[in-house]
Amino acid sequence: MTEEQKPRKKRPSRASRRFGYGVSIAVNVVMLFIVNNILSWDWSFLSWLTDDFGDLVPYINVSIFASIIVSLICMAYDPLWFRSLTQVILAGISLVVVVQTYRIFPFDFSETAVDWTTMARILLVIMMVALVAGIIGEIAKTARELSQTKTLTPPAEPAT
Repeated sequence: MTEEQKPRKKRPSRASRRFGYGVSIAVNVVMLFIVNNILSWDWSFLSWLTDDFGDLVPYINVSIFASIIVSLICMAYDPLWFRSLTQVILAGISLVVVVQTYRIFPFDFSETAVDWTTMARILLVIMMVALVAGIIGEIAKTARELSQTKTLTPPAEPAT
């Protein structure tokens, strides 16, 4: 079966997609609050999180704000090609956050018996590779969606 013969998956209704974007916005607002206050809460079970986390907060904030902005835009306009393009951008921002997390490494696992530092760094590298793969995949998806879209704007009304 060729690409043209494959039936496209039916997208959820516009109302369902808007609801999903709204939930995403709400979750991101909660995450903004947590990220910006977590160090001041002094929770004992987060003793492995160092004050260097404060250096990472601006990067995380940019990522969360970008996600909120994309969700707001997609509530009004979300063709598949545009949605894929926004995912490329968000994944790129996420890649910057993960790279900065690796660089700053705001964790101290010295009081644990297990070498969590090595495992955390390996996990961050895996996340970087996955994000790069995701970016490549979304670029391909965006290109495919654009090639299948006859026009990016609605046709002009005929002159009467």
